[in-house]
Amino acid sequence: MSSEFETTGRAESDSHAKAEQRVDFARARPPWIRVKAVKGASWRKMMSDLAGLHTVCQEANCPNIGECFGRGIATFMILGDTCTRNCRFCAVKTGISLDVDNSEPARLAESVAKLKLRHVVITSVTRDDLPDGGARAFADCIRAIRDRTPDVTIEVLTPDFQGDTDALKVVMDEKPDVFNHNVETVPRLYKSVRPEARYERSLMVLGKAKEINPAGLTKSGLMVGLGEEKKEVIAVLRDLRKNQVDMVTIGQYLQPTRELLPVARYVTPDEFDEIGESARELGFISVASGPLVRSSYLAESQLPHR
Repeated sequence: MSSEFETTGRAESDSHAKAEQRVDFARARPPWIRVKAVKGASWRKMMSDLAGLHTVCQEANCPNIGECFGRGIATFMILGDTCTRNCRFCAVKTGISLDVDNSEPARLAESVAKLKLRHVVITSVTRDDLPDGGARAFADCIRAIRDRTPDVTIEVLTPDFQGDTDALKVVMDEKPDVFNHNVETVPRLYKSVRPEARYERSLMVLGKAKEINPAGLTKSGLMVGLGEEKKEVIAVLRDLRKNQVDMVTIGQYLQPTRELLPVARYVTPDEFDEIGESARELGFISVASGPLVRSSYLAESQLPHR
């Protein structure tokens, strides 16, 4: 181990553990997940049009931000930039969230119009501090966008609302074109990856969303490279189909900061192709499986009717 990563003045075991994590974070990534930074006129216009709004692209250190911003694509993040949960894979900051900004839906709708989007993705931090988990804010955003730009298709990527089906119904009654809720990983890893979530609860939310709005599309996503086995990934895909999930995304987990979980393994493109084929055989109508795939990456192209 290089002395560059050694820590002094601490217990040797603690020093080695931290050094190992730093080595993993600094390790050269394989060529198939390297991305080029892209900035230019489109990027600058995007930043201007997004002034005062949050995007998950920025807050979560998404590796595709250069490409998406360069193409005028963003995933809007409502309800602030501070999450009430502490998932071990996510770079979004945690802590006490601010009061709900009632002007946000109108400002979001204005940005969607300025950017001339055809498809918009709205997500949020988890707001367990709110009685409805932020469901009303999602509904308000859907209505504001449709009032301003009625032809835009709308995808929401929501938290689990702590399993509150009344809160979920508030969102689903607005009939988003796509309802997305990520299971993120396999059940065995929940305690280490997302300890405040429950796998069964996430499945219930997805199944209930389809029950409330059968005509709408449902979608979920998971990361690989956290120590799961392929058979566990396939089992998750089967569970999603049992709950009538229509669309799925599978991508490589990348460690956003040194403090978060290290990458256990870089999954090869061939393995992603195999997982994607298994998903299609299970009956998903749209499958995106690849190293740089993210839940909302190029979401418009994943719509089966586009």
